[in-house]
Amino acid sequence: MITLIAYLQELTTKKIIIFSLMKKLLLLFAFALSQIAFAQQKPKYKIIAYYTGNSERLQQYPLDRLTHIIYSFVKLQNDTLMLRDAKQEQNVLQIVALKKKYPQLKIMVSMGGWSGCAPCSDLFADANHRKPFAKTTVALLKKYNLDGLDLDWEYPAIEGFPGHKFQKEDRDNFTELVKVLRAEMGNKYLLTFAAGGFVKYLEESIDWPKVHPLVDFINLMTYDLVGGYATVTGHHTPLYGYRKDQESTEKCVNWLIKHQVPANKMITGAAFYGRVWEKVAPINNGLYQSGVFKQGVSFKDFNKYFSDTSGFQYFWDEKAKAPYQYNANKQLFATFDNEKSITAKANYVKQKKLGGIMFWELIDDKTQNGLVEEMWKVLGK
Repeated sequence: MITLIAYLQELTTKKIIIFSLMKKLLLLFAFALSQIAFAQQKPKYKIIAYYTGNSERLQQYPLDRLTHIIYSFVKLQNDTLMLRDAKQEQNVLQIVALKKKYPQLKIMVSMGGWSGCAPCSDLFADANHRKPFAKTTVALLKKYNLDGLDLDWEYPAIEGFPGHKFQKEDRDNFTELVKVLRAEMGNKYLLTFAAGGFVKYLEESIDWPKVHPLVDFINLMTYDLVGGYATVTGHHTPLYGYRKDQESTEKCVNWLIKHQVPANKMITGAAFYGRVWEKVAPINNGLYQSGVFKQGVSFKDFNKYFSDTSGFQYFWDEKAKAPYQYNANKQLFATFDNEKSITAKANYVKQKKLGGIMFWELIDDKTQNGLVEEMWKVLGK
């Protein structure tokens, strides 16, 4: 009888062990399936939004269509990176909190901008300033649970914002800045930079072989290629160029590929705004004619600005894959991205196996059925 009881006890123990093992195996199997599902859901291409607005307005947009939000711009105080004020801090906290609802999102911050890097040339020339900048950057990212930093120095070694200092040494100093940031960040945080989408920048501003291995991706500003200082109209964000010395997305991408920058690190740029010139003669529907820059127009306002009664006529440049509008009565010319050109750019990203597409900026889009949606139709599904 005792032997039988001992046998049953031993059998029960074995059953418990077997059951426990089976339970563990099932849990491991379920975990493996979840990882496979996650990998399948992870977007192949990046859709990256620059954003300058507040956290409440941000939530009106289709955030499930985005992979990254780059909140712009945080403050450079001496050699310390910090938030500007309590209002910006509140925005950052609330934007980061959105990751709970949208776990695919990476939230980054950007430093600089067109007019925000006045001290950069002098500051980053000194190793005694680069190191504190890197340390305060990591401290900021850690404190607010941010995913990384985007450097927007416009521009190292060449003229950018009027009056801002630039010197040829900026090129090497930018490399040293990236080195110290990566060393301080390790692989925990994303490090990216906004790059000019034109040849002079590509040739003179960045030491590409030294820089590209240290950054996660490169945001190519392939817009404003005909900027507000231009006195001749043209496409400010064309996919292709076909005139002598014409800048374009393709020209920028091909230059980088030729110089061994990995295609999957290139994020091409799109503009969610148009640029308008006045005093443009009614020749070639205003395209490539002399004029004076007048204003910018947000994409969300296009239906109003280019309404049927506005006097504008719509044109599509098949060679450039770029739209434009001309008002003959008022002699106004407008260049911009729209649904058709965004679709062409997104398909180009797939064709060239690039990393994705970014844009300036989300606040200029429609909250529903806007340009983000057009990107998603091609790259997100």
